[in-house]
Amino acid sequence: MLALAAVVPLLAFGAVSMYSLRSGTTQTVVAGNQNVARRAAEQIEQYVSTTVKILRAVAADLQHTGLEPWQQDRILKNYVLQFPEFTELTLFDPAGRPLVSSRIGTSRVSVPDPGSLDLGGALMSRLTVDDDLLPTAVIGVPVAGTGTPGGWLVGEVNLEELWRMVDRIRVGSQGYALLVASEGQLLAHGDPAAKSRVARGDNLAAHPLVAAARSAAPGAALSQEYDTARGRVLAVAAPVVGLAWTVIVEQPLVEAFAVANRLQVQLFVSIGLALLITITAGFVAGRSFIQPIFALMRGTTALAEGRMDQRVDVRSRDEFGRLGHAFNDMADRLVALQDDLRKQERQAMFGRIAVGLVHDLSHPIQNVGNSCKLIVRMWEDREYRETFTRTVTRELAEVKRVLDDLRNLARPLPLEKIPLDANAALGELVESMQTTVDRAGVALEANLVFGPLYVEADRFALNRVLRNLIINAAQATNPGGHITITTERMHERAVIRVADTGCGIPAERLGAIFDTFVTTKRRGLGLGLAISKKIVEQMDGTIGVASEVGRGSTFTVTFPTTKARPSQAAAG
Repeated sequence: MLALAAVVPLLAFGAVSMYSLRSGTTQTVVAGNQNVARRAAEQIEQYVSTTVKILRAVAADLQHTGLEPWQQDRILKNYVLQFPEFTELTLFDPAGRPLVSSRIGTSRVSVPDPGSLDLGGALMSRLTVDDDLLPTAVIGVPVAGTGTPGGWLVGEVNLEELWRMVDRIRVGSQGYALLVASEGQLLAHGDPAAKSRVARGDNLAAHPLVAAARSAAPGAALSQEYDTARGRVLAVAAPVVGLAWTVIVEQPLVEAFAVANRLQVQLFVSIGLALLITITAGFVAGRSFIQPIFALMRGTTALAEGRMDQRVDVRSRDEFGRLGHAFNDMADRLVALQDDLRKQERQAMFGRIAVGLVHDLSHPIQNVGNSCKLIVRMWEDREYRETFTRTVTRELAEVKRVLDDLRNLARPLPLEKIPLDANAALGELVESMQTTVDRAGVALEANLVFGPLYVEADRFALNRVLRNLIINAAQATNPGGHITITTERMHERAVIRVADTGCGIPAERLGAIFDTFVTTKRRGLGLGLAISKKIVEQMDGTIGVASEVGRGSTFTVTFPTTKARPSQAAAG
């Protein structure tokens, strides 16, 4: 308490100092960034007004001169060659019909709508992105003396320099600028990672500063903090006079207040050192009392984390000492119990493996043995030799399948994920398994979502998982039942369902159906679904099951969809 009484004034002084430092830094940073935004707005307004002045100069060369159409055409083409920012200049009559144009062929421009942006008599359309992904606008100025008073000179202007101007506006190393129209259209963005937003035509009408700029008084200082994809930023805004545009400069708070943050850290360190020095004396005095408690806490935490060799060293002869000895005795007993449990688990595991191997291998080995006994007696029978070959080959393949499952369980399969069409892979698999399912007397139906369903997966591994699910469904379904395979797109994921009308799985066994050596069949090791789950998870997918006894089961496999497409080589 004495230490606390000494530290409270220091903490109060530190809090006031940090508040003053933060407030002053905020005002300085906001003022500096607003100056940058205002200068940028002036440059943009001058750039656009210069473009309009050039267009007015062209109109002045055409009006009240009585030029022939071929002379007007020559003037327009000369201006397009002299000023590369103009991609087309076209002269229209009052009815909006083109008279002459610098463009060879049909003109691409038209007279801007009366509701376009008014630039002192000139009309400017919304900015768009042309085929070269560059900003373009159409500006029209009135022209008199073109034969009928009230015509228009319309120019298509490449505003690439506008983007360059915005790109050059930098505050620090991470601060960027963006240009927004009055209706919220994003015109330019200085962040290279956000260029695509301009091409998409993002609307920022709900942007905090855009909404504030519409209702703010002229010349008002606008600043705000908000969250973006790059983190929390400090943003200021400045209007572009005469264009109803707004320049917004965003700078991450981490960079904007870097100096203030360093000073705050230094202040914190100073306060912390003072606090440490002040309370050290009291802490040392109580250390001897709480040391045994700390030792017991460390020992308890170690046991909870599974470090069973941890013991506590409490040498006192008081209650803490007796508690420490009791803790060590408990830890020794836990180690002995854990060793016994591991032995029992190993014995149970070996028992399950042995029973599974006997179930899976006894029948093939018995068939091979019987066939070997008969082949000695019936070697001369050619027909039986062929039967013997088929039998031995079939049963050895079954033995190899069991051994492969055991090997794949211990060592996951190496997968080569490539973009592939899950619908196409399913279609081929259903076709190849039609005979197997027909032999079981079960109908197999596929309902695939329209169009390709692209995922990144290993074709062999995916076929193995789905084949295993279909075989399990066929084995669980009585003759006359149905197996339905469906696919769909759901929240950027590909969903594959294998549903059957079989016997179903009891609810108490659903939670362990994907565990190793767990099976609902009368024979087998129970490795199929465990290996399938590992394969699906290796391909960033998920697998689950829903079942009702007597009505059937539905296995659901999902994978993330991909925008990548199969290459020609992979498709072949």
